[in-house]
Amino acid sequence: MKMAENGAGKNHLQHNQVFDLSIDVLPQGGSKCFDEDGRLKRTGTVWTASAHIITAVIGSGVLSLAWATAQLGWVAGPAVMFLFSFVTYYTSTLLAACYRSGDPINGKRNYTYMDAVRSNLGGFKVKICGWVQYLNLFGVAIGYTIASSISMMAIKRSNCFHASGGKNPCHLNSNPYMIAFGIVEIIFSQIPGFDQLWWLSIVAAVMSFTYSTIGLGLGIAKVAETGKVRGSLTGISVGTVTQTQKIWRSFQALGDIAFAYSYSLILIEIQDTLKAPPSESKTMKKASLISVAVTTLFYMLCGCMGYAAFGDLSPGNLLTGFGFYNPFWLLDIANAAIVIHLVGAYQVYCQPLFAFIEKKAAEKFPDSEFITKDIKISIPGFRAYNLNLFRLVWRTLFVISTTLISMLLPFFNDIVGLLGALGFWPLTVYFPVEMYISKKKIPKWSTRWLCLQILSIACLIITIAAAAGSIAGVVLDLKSYKPFSTDY
Repeated sequence: MKMAENGAGKNHLQHNQVFDLSIDVLPQGGSKCFDEDGRLKRTGTVWTASAHIITAVIGSGVLSLAWATAQLGWVAGPAVMFLFSFVTYYTSTLLAACYRSGDPINGKRNYTYMDAVRSNLGGFKVKICGWVQYLNLFGVAIGYTIASSISMMAIKRSNCFHASGGKNPCHLNSNPYMIAFGIVEIIFSQIPGFDQLWWLSIVAAVMSFTYSTIGLGLGIAKVAETGKVRGSLTGISVGTVTQTQKIWRSFQALGDIAFAYSYSLILIEIQDTLKAPPSESKTMKKASLISVAVTTLFYMLCGCMGYAAFGDLSPGNLLTGFGFYNPFWLLDIANAAIVIHLVGAYQVYCQPLFAFIEKKAAEKFPDSEFITKDIKISIPGFRAYNLNLFRLVWRTLFVISTTLISMLLPFFNDIVGLLGALGFWPLTVYFPVEMYISKKKIPKWSTRWLCLQILSIACLIITIAAAAGSIAGVVLDLKSYKPFSTDY
């Protein structure tokens, strides 16, 4: 029997394959080439999953951690980071258990976060989950566009500073840099699916280590140079900021730290690339532990060293806030690494959204050639590329829209905090907890049920506080703001 799948067909991780299934399919484990669900054999391991997670997690969020630590101080700062890392790891193990419905080895697979919600909770919650998830992905794309333009400008400014011996203030407009990032993303967004992104993920993971290590190294050098550790136990002192500002900023810092950890959005999609045996949830738990441990260690070092170097004056973005001026070539390398990393991270985050829209369009208009037809383009020395017109037009429009919104709202810190706050509770805590309770049939009011609900409510309170802090920040930014004319 032959089964052809069009580009926007059922599976968004393995697009555009024409399957020849005239082979003996084994009852449980699939065949040599295909898994039991008729899709190409999955090949992912603990290491590829960890690379994907680290790419998604150690993003631009790491750069605002020194600022966040400065708001909270030496006691609360590291404590909050530990708390978020624990919550993230724990809820991701709950989520990993929901990849298969029923039996953890042979149960039906859920290919996306929404599929998992649909099979475990169903009903209206699926719609809410979809809206929150895809709006969040859209927001992350905007956040990454802003962050990359700031890093590109930092390279230009540090060179200009160096050339003028620090006399020229080197004001730049951010728009050309956002447009340049948009053009690069339009090209990369034509990569059809997640499974073909592995090389981009590995490059991006290496880049994120590069710039985080440089930030860390410069922080250590600054502390060694001045010979003293700055900062206080309770964070930025009232006097430097007003009492009200301190409260709002502390709330916003919570949002920044939450954003720095959020990856549950794409956990199920990453889990769907793993090979079995061992069961996918076992592998995913290991990958979550490795990646959360690595990121927490990194975050602690970057956040604490940045705070030790600058104290109350820690910049909102460690490598571009010009806390450091020299060595200027090292800053250029770090900022270039950020840009390369964000190009990859943008794709890792947007692929699930692209796939969702393409799948919906193919279901709604199965006969439309514009949506379902693939045009084969042969590239000498490479595999033939399947061009899909709908994919080309829709993904291009998506990137253009995120670029335009970024040019309108270029406030890095506040947007990061707001995104972290809005995505953290529903996607990282509420849905994983509810799905796990439903899947494991945990009885109401039992000790375990109560503990999970207390965790969920505590995280909701943190989310509301962080969102309020970020909105206060955006309102403050808007007072001195002209659209499309942001200079740095």
